[in-house]
Amino acid sequence: MDALFLLALALFLAGLGLLWRSQKMQRRAGLPGGRVVYSDTSKWASLEEPLYSAELGLTGKPDYLVEKAGKFIPIEVKSGRIPEGPYDSHIYQLAAYCLLVARIYEQRPPYGLLHYTSASGAARTFAIDFTPALEAELLELLDEMRSQERRKEVPRSHESFARCKSCGFSNICDQRLT
Repeated sequence: MDALFLLALALFLAGLGLLWRSQKMQRRAGLPGGRVVYSDTSKWASLEEPLYSAELGLTGKPDYLVEKAGKFIPIEVKSGRIPEGPYDSHIYQLAAYCLLVARIYEQRPPYGLLHYTSASGAARTFAIDFTPALEAELLELLDEMRSQERRKEVPRSHESFARCKSCGFSNICDQRLT
């Protein structure tokens, strides 16, 4: 009986330890409480297929999608310098994930999270409300991007060698810096 009690106690303590560790990992990743239903980082789970909407002609892979209180919350994690406020490009990227979630899961996310981390371990998270105004701005931006693409007038930003080098199109770009 004593051995059974010790085994049960050891399993209970191990379970508490695993729960504490998973909550610590969740906080470090910038995730709110809730269930992770999608992850695009091999640090958390196996890699998922991208979110895709043929109607929108849009594909995206948020770093995480968390279900919290019946709502799906997309989360994008950025590393490097932590800005005073989120960059516009990051806001629109997150808004695109919100739009994809709304179309695929037929449930509009109230907000998404941008989580910035630095090499020093500092972190900051911004909640971005997914308002109808932000959705309208995103759809207008997507229309403009498609229009420029059709006219072969895609403006490229080549101000950063590191960004150019890590671009997924660098092997076919005729304007690359490398």
